[in-house]
Amino acid sequence: MLVAGASLSLIAPIAAQASDVVNIEEMNGYSRSQKKSSRLDSKTFINDVSEDIANLKGRLDGLEARTNEYEAGGFSDTTTLDGKAVFAIGTVDNGANTGTNHQERITSNYVYQMNLNTSFTGDDNLYVRLKAGDGWKSSFTSKPDTYHIEAKDTGDSFNVDKIWYTFPVTDKVTATIGPKIENYYMLAATPSVYKPGALKAFKLGGHGAAFGASTSTGVGLKYVADNGFAASVTGNSKGATSASKGFFTAEDQNKVNAQLAYTDDNYHLSATLSTQRGWNSWSYFSTYEVSNGAGDTSVKSDSVALRGWWRPEETGTAVPSISLGYDTMSFTGHTITEASGFTVGLNWADMFQADDKIGIAVGQPIDATEAASGTTLANIDPFLWEIYYSFRPNESIEVTPAIFGGTDTYKTTYNDVFGAVLTTTFKF
Repeated sequence: MLVAGASLSLIAPIAAQASDVVNIEEMNGYSRSQKKSSRLDSKTFINDVSEDIANLKGRLDGLEARTNEYEAGGFSDTTTLDGKAVFAIGTVDNGANTGTNHQERITSNYVYQMNLNTSFTGDDNLYVRLKAGDGWKSSFTSKPDTYHIEAKDTGDSFNVDKIWYTFPVTDKVTATIGPKIENYYMLAATPSVYKPGALKAFKLGGHGAAFGASTSTGVGLKYVADNGFAASVTGNSKGATSASKGFFTAEDQNKVNAQLAYTDDNYHLSATLSTQRGWNSWSYFSTYEVSNGAGDTSVKSDSVALRGWWRPEETGTAVPSISLGYDTMSFTGHTITEASGFTVGLNWADMFQADDKIGIAVGQPIDATEAASGTTLANIDPFLWEIYYSFRPNESIEVTPAIFGGTDTYKTTYNDVFGAVLTTTFKF
């Protein structure tokens, strides 16, 4: 109305001037001779505005309906998502299990991972990990000496890689059950603070006698006291999803772990007992003699994994954290009756910039020390090592150049190995 009034005030003088030139009566006669047009009055204005408001309200209602539909299909308020992408490029000269010479063949590899965590009560958690990867098989999956800590080759397929549910039983007891889980995710205490820069063999103070695993059906209980003591019992079954085998049957490949640990702010001591039937999970950190044929369900192993670590109160000094591991094993139904191995891992943190890390690890893959009657032990002295430096250009990116190698790592046919890899991890 204000605009209309202003417009009329401008038109009035112009019309007065025009009447001196134009015959208004003739214009009126022409107008009357034409078909009568619609007139803009207050009623028309109100009707038009009402129609526009109705149309706008309809559009808002439609937008709200679509928003509600999106929210209904979205994540719940208690679901969180994080993940990472890993790029690796490197080369290996000789790989333990294949004996293939990879000298001067540079390969590139990747992993993409998404982690979903959902709580239903505030104290429980449903964990789902989705993962895809490719390129690792060419150089970085030979056990024990080239298997990369991030290796996952799915041929680019995006799969459910892990899924389990954790819930409290009492204030200090937690239960875990899942169709896809490794035993070490259910431990009551962390057996090592050494972070591998290249090789999975050095994970958990030696990814061997007790902690080596493949994804399988698992159940576990853990008890964590207020005074630093903790205990856990876990069971894993490869045949649980098979109707012809079943969960912990005579035909099943399974393992049971029992851990007792004490952890303080700066140190840790633990012993883990492991009983396995037809499962050579220790192949991540063992020689050919120990791994070969151990996947038969007639083979049984009993092992003890001793772990300890210590870390200084302050980082950025010349004093590193120290992680130690020692494994001893005994077998029935195998050509080997006794075996053992060890690991030493050192980490220096915050040396040149915040959140950087220097790592050095050495170890002897689990090797036979005693054979069954009629079997001659191989004359090898296995040894494995890695050196790396990791740094963060920012909070979400970590870059890790590393070199690794060893002698007699698997058997005498492939006695030496050397590799170099640059791994870049993007976290989100």
